[in-house]
Order: sequence, then structure tokens, then C-alpha cells
Amino acid sequence: MQMLSARWLAFAAVALAVGCSSRDDRLTITIWHQSRPAERELLAEEIARYEAEHPGVRIRALYKETEELRSGFQAAALAGAGPELVYGPSDVLDTFHTMGIIRDLGPWVPEAERDDFVTGALTFLPARDDRSRRDLVQVGDRFGNHLALVYNRRLVPEPPRTTAELVAIARDCTVDGDGDGRSDQYGLVWNFTEPFFAVPFLTGFGGWVFREPESTPPTPGLDSPAMAAALGFIRDLREVHRVAPANCDYELADSLFKTGRAAMIINGDWSWSDYLAIPEIDAAVAVLPVVDETSAPMRPMVAPKGYSLNANATGPAADVAMDFVRHVTGDEAQRRLVNRLRMLPARRSAWEDPVFAADPTLAASRAQLENGRLMPVATELRAVWDGMRPSYQALLGGGLAPDAAAARMQTDAERFIDAMHRQLEPGIAVPILQALGALFLAALLVWQWPTFLALLRDLRPNRTAYGFAAPAVVLVFAVIVFPFFSNLVLSLSDMSLTRFRNWRVVGLQNYAEVLSDPRLWGLTGVFMKTLVWTAVNVACHVSIGVLLAVALNGPVRCKALYRLLLIIPWAVPAYITALTWRGMFDYEYGAVNLLLGRWLGLAPVNWLGEPLRAFEACILTNVWLGYPFMMVIALGGMQGIPQELYEAARIDRASRWQQFRHITLPLLKPVLLPAITLGAIWTFNNLNVVWLVSNGGEPQDSTHILVSYVYKSVFNLYRYGYGAALSTVMFLILLAFSLVFLQRSQATESVYR
Repeated sequence: MQMLSARWLAFAAVALAVGCSSRDDRLTITIWHQSRPAERELLAEEIARYEAEHPGVRIRALYKETEELRSGFQAAALAGAGPELVYGPSDVLDTFHTMGIIRDLGPWVPEAERDDFVTGALTFLPARDDRSRRDLVQVGDRFGNHLALVYNRRLVPEPPRTTAELVAIARDCTVDGDGDGRSDQYGLVWNFTEPFFAVPFLTGFGGWVFREPESTPPTPGLDSPAMAAALGFIRDLREVHRVAPANCDYELADSLFKTGRAAMIINGDWSWSDYLAIPEIDAAVAVLPVVDETSAPMRPMVAPKGYSLNANATGPAADVAMDFVRHVTGDEAQRRLVNRLRMLPARRSAWEDPVFAADPTLAASRAQLENGRLMPVATELRAVWDGMRPSYQALLGGGLAPDAAAARMQTDAERFIDAMHRQLEPGIAVPILQALGALFLAALLVWQWPTFLALLRDLRPNRTAYGFAAPAVVLVFAVIVFPFFSNLVLSLSDMSLTRFRNWRVVGLQNYAEVLSDPRLWGLTGVFMKTLVWTAVNVACHVSIGVLLAVALNGPVRCKALYRLLLIIPWAVPAYITALTWRGMFDYEYGAVNLLLGRWLGLAPVNWLGEPLRAFEACILTNVWLGYPFMMVIALGGMQGIPQELYEAARIDRASRWQQFRHITLPLLKPVLLPAITLGAIWTFNNLNVVWLVSNGGEPQDSTHILVSYVYKSVFNLYRYGYGAALSTVMFLILLAFSLVFLQRSQATESVYR
């Protein structure tokens, strides 16, 4: 009794201490940002300065990846939550503004103060309720975010001024030192796979991503002689001049230049400070060269990066948030930005800092900025990138000629813009659906009414039991029941970019579009790829898992060590494993091709550059990730099989195969078949591997399975109703498969007998 009293006293003391502990009563302002490490350090310092001057305020900065910030902020703002401030480039502002999830900053930024910002550093968009009025949707703290040429002065004493000089220097600096047919040093690298990095070549040949003069909404201008010429020049850099590696993405280009294996790199101002800090390469920044054919400079897109205010931020929170914005965009903070990060500020007054005259990097950055072109703040730009990417990658893979690639880019971009702005009107099925919904609820109520009354009668004598069960019931309702029915309602709606908040139920039109989409259901469509993906993966998971389980169940030395090693693929986070395998599949430097070439004498495989090979790479990665689960399930089931059965089989002179076929497999059936069902569902919906290994369905959007196709439809084209309908169809497919498979295989028959 004394021990029990002592425990209660200790618990009361802890509770009292926690209850009496000091609370943080400061007003908390949250910022979501996508800044790089050096920028994060400076932001943390500015936050510390502001908090020191404002003791009653706490600024909380949370880093988000680009896509995570965009999609997460949309979801949070729709629910009436989210951070007070969002920090990033201006390319998503039209989307946020159209959805009505960011506020007009005009009341906090007076006209007199706006004059001190560089032209373009403040982003204005037509007001949603009155297009003759302009809303201030972002206040920039830096301006540029532009590409330029960075060169290694140990290899390139003077930067090229024309594209002819660029090619000549790049060819001279491309070296095969060991004579194995592969270059050990490249002349020029950049993110070959991303269309944004191709824009300077396009502008250098006289083109632009939209037709001019720009209309509302803007029309893509991709099918042009300038685009064909730019694509031909880019292709020749790799295929003819061979100055760049195959499948050169951002990480590979960055790594090659940092390690001195690339003489020049095209990259943005966010990366220059890292290069300048490496003494071994003696990096310098230069303006992109002039195109010889047109005598026009290569003009990258330029854009501000800055702060936008959540539409849900009101009252003191909005005022304090904007006061912090004024702090980080003030003259002193802007000068610290220039001196620490060598980035161009948004304030005109900071451009007078003496460091501009003394620092060649800032001088080159400013010259490149003056040669740049302001990035359009239009949601349609995302459709342009998505329209360009498949054809651009097909061109680099040798599947399309430049003019054909330009024409297909135009067609795809126009199709995506049309889908993005598609308006659905309520159909005649809406009243019928509403009546069916009401009838379903009424029938459910009548059916469950006796159960409900019995629950009420049972509640009083069993309050404690129901109290313990209540949290689980609430959790199941919150994470399963409510999202399911919410998704079902959205699938019947016109929720999209233009109807983000005020969506309506329009009927079965989304389902009609889903079921009639040839890209989904054709013989080479996404659904067939998903079936192949699921069948091959699950077959390999089961066969490899059972084989290893049989081996480990026998008399094997160091069995514990083997179990530990074989479980590692399942223990390591899938995110890390997928990115590791992506690096291993690299054409030039990946471990897989090095193994094929040096050990087996085979030609290297372009794993990530060819559609079929990329799909195979995704399957190999997922097989590696999935077999340990089946191995553990099978091993657990085999250890429950009585050994007397095997002893009797050996007495009857049954072979090992006969023992496995007639004893092991039948007795594994109750545990293995449900695991196969679960594995098929997981694999069918496995977004991580496809998205990370193939970089979002690359090349040419050819490695998509249904779940990645849904993700792209929803978050790239803002077609939330369509995505909800497709996800509902996927659920019905998996439900039908699970019921039929479990019934036909009689997976649980031995459990009930």
C-alpha cells in the first residue's frame, strides 16, 4: 500500500512540475521555405536578430522540398491552416493566387517603399475579384535565381564569349585519361534532363516558351525554328562533340564540377557560393556566351525569391509576419545577404554596397541578370515544363529529331493547359446521385438502428471499456473512413485549379474521362504497365523470399548473421535505397555498369535513358526492397511446421523437392497467400521507387504506374476531381483482386477448419 501511495505521489509531483513549468507565450510565426544550407544559416541569423528585438515573437522556420512545400501548402491552406509565410521563387504564385490561398500584401507595403525595390522584385497579379486592380502577392528579398556559366580556372583560363568558343574549349577539356573509351573529364556539364536549363539556348536562338505578345492565358510557343535549332545544338553537344556525359542530371553535374572532373558548368546563383569555396577548382562565374548563328546572347530566366502571406493569416499574426518580412528585406539585411551569399538583393539601396565594385562574382551575376528575361508568373508555365520534358528526353535519347520534338512539345503543352483549365458543368446525374446518397444514408440508418440502440443500452454499464476503445474508433474514422468518403465526393466534383475552394458536385464526368483515357487502358497504357510491375515484383518477392527462407530454415552455419544481412534491404528506409540504386544505375559512373563492363565484359546499359531499361531498373530496385518481407513471413511459417512430417517423408524416401511441394508449400499457404495479397496491394501503390529511381516517370513519362500517374495529374495539373476518380477506380481494382484472389485460393481454409 505504501509502495502504491509512493507511486501516486511521484506521479502527482511530475504532473505538478509539468503543469507549473513555464510556457512559451510568445506569438509564433511559421515560415515554410526551400532554402539551401547556406541560405538557411543566414535566415536563422536574421530570425535570431528579429527575436532579440521583439521578445514577444517566436519565428519558426521549417524547410520543405519544392514539391512538398507546394502541395503541402495547398492542402493546409484549404483546411484553414498552414504557415503564416511561404518563401520561395515566384513561379507558383499564380497558382496560389488563383486558388485564393495567399493574401494581397499591398496594405503592408506602402507605395513609397515599393520604389526602392528592383523592377521585378515585387510580384503583382490581377486581383481575383477585379482584374483592373493588381494584388501584391510576393515581396522579394533577392532577385535573379538565374543561370550563368561557372568555369574552373585551372582548366579554363578565360571564359568563352561565343558558342563556337564554348564548344572548342569544352572539346579540349574533354579527356579520356586511361584510354578505356570513357571520358574521365568533361568540358561542359549541366542538368541535361530538365527543360529549365535549356531555356538559355532557346532564347539565344531567338525563341521563348510562350508566343509573343503573350495572351491570357498564355499560349505555348514551343513549335518554332528557334526551338528546333536550340534542341539540335544541345543534342550535338553530347552526341557529336561528346563534351557532356549521358543522362547528366543535376546531382551528377554538380558532383563532376566540384571534384574537378568538369571544366565548366551551367548552374544557378544558388550554387555559386559552394563552388567558390572549393580552392582546388578555383571557380569563377561568367556570363553565358553569345550564339554565333544569331549573334544574340543566351538569356536565362530571372525571377525573385521572396515571401507570400497565407490567406488564413489574420490579425496580429499577419501584422507580425509582415513586420518580419520588412526586416529581412530591409537595407541592412539585404547587405548581409550580398556579403554572405554573393546573391543579388531586391533593394536598390543595397546595390550601392562597395562589394559590387570589388567582387567579380557579383559583377558577373549582375551582368547576367541584365542579359536575362523575367520568368512568367503563370500557372501555364508548369504545363509547358511538363509538355517539354518527355520530348526533350526523347530527343536526348535519340528517339526524336529536333523539329519533331518541338512539334510534340507544343502539342503536349497545349493539351496540358487545356486539361488544367477544363470546366465541368453539373450533369443530369447530379440529382440522381444526391437522391441515391440520401437513400443510402437512410437505409444505413434503418439497418443499423437496432445496433445503435443496443450500443446506447450497453454504454452505461461498460463505460470504461468504451472509453478505452473510443480513441481507436476516432482514429480509424479520422484516417480511414472520413478520407475515403471525402475522396469519393471529390471524385464527383469539379475541384481544380480554378475551383479550388468553391468546387461543386458535377456527376460522373471524371469517371467517364478516366475510363475512356487511352493512355491509361491501352495495350501499352499505364494500367498494363502497372499489372506487369505488380506481377513481376510479387513473383520475384515470393520466389526469392521462399528460397532464402528454405535455405535459412536448414542447418546453416552463421544463420543469425545471414538473417541480419538479408533483412537489411527492408530495414533501410526506401527513400535512401531508391536514391542509392538510382546512382548505381548511372550510365557513366554507376556500379551496375561498372560491374557489367569490368567483370562480365558486357557493353554498358543506358538504364535511366531508355524507357524499357528505366522500367527494368525500377523493378530491380523494388525486388531488392521487397523480398525480405516475404522471406520473414515464409521463415516464420516454416518454423511452425512439425518436423515429424519431414521425418515421415524421409522414411518414405521422398526427395527434397517432393517434401517442399507436398509439405512445405501446402502448410505455408495460410500465411503466404495473405502476405501475397498484401504485397500485391503495396506494390500496386508503390510510388516511392518509381518516382525516385526514374525521377518522376522519366524518361519521356514512360515509367509511370497508376499511382504516379495520379500524383502527376493531381499536383502538376491541379486536376483534383480527376485524380480522386482515378484513385477510386484503383481502390475498386484492388478490392476486386483481393476478394477474388483470397476466395479462389482459399487462403484461410486451414484457419477455419
